[in-house]
Amino acid sequence: MTFVGCKQVSSSEKLQTLLKDCYRQPSYYFLRWKHKVSGILTYLPPEFISAEGQMFNVELELRWKKNSSGYQVLLLSQNQPNKELEFNSIGKHWKTCDRNAYFYDIDETKFPQGFTYKNESQDNIEPKKISLAQRYFQDVQTSTVHFVALTINK
Repeated sequence: MTFVGCKQVSSSEKLQTLLKDCYRQPSYYFLRWKHKVSGILTYLPPEFISAEGQMFNVELELRWKKNSSGYQVLLLSQNQPNKELEFNSIGKHWKTCDRNAYFYDIDETKFPQGFTYKNESQDNIEPKKISLAQRYFQDVQTSTVHFVALTINK
């Protein structure tokens, strides 16, 4: 059953614990700061504390954004989360549709600094080897797409 929910976590340590609780192999990360982005990572770096970011895998995408109380977290999932995770549901009836996602060429002007895909050994990954998709979360009642999440093709 599809689920969209949010919660507030008070610290980067609690956010890191939440990310570990939602981790599923393979998972990817994308971190954002005011001055740079991480590119797609296969690991969560020790200095991961970023103002914004996301973790995604075949089942879910977790997004976070720093605020004055810690981090606001959004969960976009194919399944209901464990009750221990304590997410507050947003809306009641969602349906999803997965579509292929495509990588930009390295010389794409939208990303003048280039765009990287790195694994734990800091080696660049061939982008074509990551089978990315986009998951559309659509309100069943209104047919409006409210969220587009990154996911991995099965």
